[in-house]
Amino acid sequence: MLNTGIIFSLIALFGWGLADFLIQKTTRKIGIWKSLFFIGIFGFIFLLPFVIEEIKPILFQPGSLYLLIVLSVIVIISSLFDLSALKEGKIAIIEPLIGIELPITVGLSIVLGGEHLNFTQAALVVLTFFGIVLAITKHQNHLHYHRRIFEKGVILAGVGAVGMGLTNFLVGHSSQTISALATIWFVHTTMALVCLVYLIMSMQVKSLAQDFRTLPGIIFLQSFFDNAGWLAFAFATTFISISIATTVSESYIILGFLLGVLVNREKLRTHQFLGIILVILSILGLSAIS
Repeated sequence: MLNTGIIFSLIALFGWGLADFLIQKTTRKIGIWKSLFFIGIFGFIFLLPFVIEEIKPILFQPGSLYLLIVLSVIVIISSLFDLSALKEGKIAIIEPLIGIELPITVGLSIVLGGEHLNFTQAALVVLTFFGIVLAITKHQNHLHYHRRIFEKGVILAGVGAVGMGLTNFLVGHSSQTISALATIWFVHTTMALVCLVYLIMSMQVKSLAQDFRTLPGIIFLQSFFDNAGWLAFAFATTFISISIATTVSESYIILGFLLGVLVNREKLRTHQFLGIILVILSILGLSAIS
């Protein structure tokens, strides 16, 4: 029987994969700030009944409140960098960089979180990372980043990946020390407020209702799956290490990539197929020993 943490990690994998695919579409139609606002307001509304008893104690615990505020700021900045990179750069070049958040998260979890991976687990984490990079890299020369560092969107994606690695670690740490539900609710509520202020200042707030009426289905689904993914990941880290939870759930990148391939009717290259097989086998291995 699968470990509860692995089950939550797999739910996060599917939630994030579907959300990533849908978010790319919504950002092109309504913009980054509006997409993030809808994700945030969804989390605020639907998670509030489950965390209402936890809000007051958190407000009177400076350490917890500070951690959640710092996490929220990092999430917002990282999300803006990630989505801006995908919007401005070539997806085929940008997406392999996103996978860098996996080794960053694992490194932070070991150095700052005091986690320990045995040799087999560490080997499977490394194989998963290489599998992800192979699977989502269309042309092998896109891996030569010493030649592509100045291409449009590459630096944005790199900064975003570092930020998301830090986000994964802090979400896990906060979920373990405070609460998984409270962590995601606080972060998404803060994100909704920041985005709302920006939309008011940029005179875009009036179009929010019209955007939702025009694209109700895709906006609801991207918000639902993103919140479900983050919530599942947060719960996963309360059962298993942040490193293992991240390794399994990070494979959402491949799911989002495969959805794009199916929609665009593209053919997988040999190295991409091998990458997918490598990730699947690595995740199965981690699931069996964790």
